Amino acid sequence: MTKPSPPPLTPEVERSLAASLFNGTWDLMERDDRTRDDDDRMLHMAHASCHHWHNVGTAVNFARGEWLCSRVYAVLRRPEPSLFHARRVLEICDEHGIGDFDRAFAFEALARASAVGGDAGAARSYTERALSAAQGIQEDEDRTLLLNDLESIPGQPRFW
Repeated sequence: MTKPSPPPLTPEVERSLAASLFNGTWDLMERDDRTRDDDDRMLHMAHASCHHWHNVGTAVNFARGEWLCSRVYAVLRRPEPSLFHARRVLEICDEHGIGDFDRAFAFEALARASAVGGDAGAARSYTERALSAAQGIQEDEDRTLLLNDLESIPGQPRFW
């Protein structure tokens, strides 16, 4: 006997879920006292957010969902899936002509994943590409956010 399918979600509900899961993932990432169960929940929430954005969002939303997955894997010290999702961010940006903030953060994700994987040369190269892309970020606040995130990459010297 097969289980009946749940009723479809409205786009409004799906957008709300995507945003709520994204924010909940960040809340967990910022906690110093995360448990293993919290780590599991954080990972599943990031993927669920990405899934819902893929269903109802724009390419920018999907790129940001992939970025979140990459960041969570980096936080969990899992370089291979972090690199996979970071590459997806850049692919989505390239495919859809997305620049500015999102393209710079694609390079940040690649730098962070490379650093977690112990590839200091790649991390430095991607950090330099992120810094170059930062010049095209229109909003000062967004540029500062990127520079602060680049500073937090393990093992990377300050470039600025």
